Amino acid sequence: MQFYRLDATAATIAAALGADRNGDVWPGGAVVPSGFAPVAIRGDDGGRRLVPRQWGVPPPPRGQHPVTTVRNLASPFWIGTLRHTQFRCLVPMTAMPGPGGDVMAMPDTLPGAPVFVAAGIWRDSEVVSFAILTAADAAGRIGPVLLHRQEYALWLSADWKVAQRLVQGR
Repeated sequence: MQFYRLDATAATIAAALGADRNGDVWPGGAVVPSGFAPVAIRGDDGGRRLVPRQWGVPPPPRGQHPVTTVRNLASPFWIGTLRHTQFRCLVPMTAMPGPGGDVMAMPDTLPGAPVFVAAGIWRDSEVVSFAILTAADAAGRIGPVLLHRQEYALWLSADWKVAQRLVQGR
């Protein structure tokens, strides 16, 4: 995934995700690796709030590029983050690359939504950053793990044994 679009204001995103805008002033547009975009995290009070994060987690040792997607859920690089609910986030999008890579497409599984949401994780190491979880669909194509509205709370707060079911079998 080389980029995605988020053509909605912070107020629209916050309303769609049931989150506090938290002062975010996202103007909308393309999100590219190492660029900043809003994600929704669970706050200390249990509510959701938008926060800006850089897309691409710093690479593991010997890595050279920020890691924008998570596919191997059993990797030691990711498992600690995935098991701790405070590091999961909702990644809002309005369009993503289509099967050809450059054509933008809105998933037809979520019709009528002002934004759709991918499961993500965030880290606060060298830079506050996030990555998007990906999985293979029934046709074997790799893409973001998209969540339905009723799954948002589960992704943000459920034990990992429960939350990982959202990722597996997508």
